[in-house]
Amino acid sequence: MTMTGSSFRDSDATLIAPRRAKRLHPPAVRVMHWANALAMIVMITSGWGIYDDYVIVNGLHFNGHFRLGGWAAESLQWHFAGMWLLMANGAAYLAYGFATGRFRERLLPIRPGDVLRTVKDTLRLKIAHEDITAYNAVQKILYIVAISAGVSQVVTGVAIWKPMQLSWLVDLLGGFQGARLIHFLGMAVLVGFLAVHVLLALLVPSTLWAMLSGGPVVRRKGGSS
Repeated sequence: MTMTGSSFRDSDATLIAPRRAKRLHPPAVRVMHWANALAMIVMITSGWGIYDDYVIVNGLHFNGHFRLGGWAAESLQWHFAGMWLLMANGAAYLAYGFATGRFRERLLPIRPGDVLRTVKDTLRLKIAHEDITAYNAVQKILYIVAISAGVSQVVTGVAIWKPMQLSWLVDLLGGFQGARLIHFLGMAVLVGFLAVHVLLALLVPSTLWAMLSGGPVVRRKGGSS
């Protein structure tokens, strides 16, 4: 009787395990990742065109070769187009990340000791990343910062777009110029994140290929995607 019960449990686990074993990056994640990349590029480069028409930092302008749109009005049209894609895709990404537990699984926990160790290794140019199924502590922090900056960009962007209708939000952000400054700083954070993200992808090509192909098969707790 004991042997039968054990055999049943083993076979049951065998049947369940394949359903819990999924690609590192499921199709939904890959689609949202590349849609977000497109939206971010459109938003940043068109935002530079808008910025140049009404600068925040005196003397700081963006070269026309890196701006999307020949003049401010055209850049603004591109910005609105990118905004809707960013908001829709971002909302889907957040919903997916929380609903499936992907954020909890990929970005937590963050231990101070792990952060210090990763920083020391990076300063020593030890950037090997053999196991692409797990983020190191610094990567986790960078992703959380990038997600937070993305949310901030939507909030401040809407405040700048509708300052009269959302006067309470504009006031909360320190006035119209305060909202513009926060929006500008958020852009700088995202540009920095993208630069590091692309650099790491070039240094560790397997991470780029994983986002194209789905990556290795991994076993997830509770069957989350």
